[in-house]
Amino acid sequence: MRYWHLDPLIDQAALGVTELLTNVHRHAEPDKTCTVEIELLLERLMVSVHDHDPRLPVVHDADPFETCGRGLAMVAAVSESWGAQPQGDTGKVVWFTLCAPSATAPLPAYPVYGTACAAPFTEAPAPVGAHAPARSAVAG
Repeated sequence: MRYWHLDPLIDQAALGVTELLTNVHRHAEPDKTCTVEIELLLERLMVSVHDHDPRLPVVHDADPFETCGRGLAMVAAVSESWGAQPQGDTGKVVWFTLCAPSATAPLPAYPVYGTACAAPFTEAPAPVGAHAPARSAVAG
């Protein structure tokens, strides 16, 4: 997220991811394997968690003294939008979006490889401002 200059969104994104991963840990069956993806699409940061449980999450109003049951409400409160979508027999994806601040600084250029040795790195770096794919992680 820092590469995209989205530091102001780190706390909101971390809270949303934590809540969605907690749901996987508490509720997903048959296993707890999941994938987190973060994408920057136009002016939106989209965060999604894929798991193998086809059951969609249900939002309910937690009583004041309940110690759980507020995760999706918190995701809804800090995000611009959120949702859940079945993925057929392979499970589901739960996602949320955050509005990205307008770019005030250009993205850093890719490092120039091959200046010391020209052989291993023959591809030219992508132009500044080009879409950089997000890395995904698998938690389990």
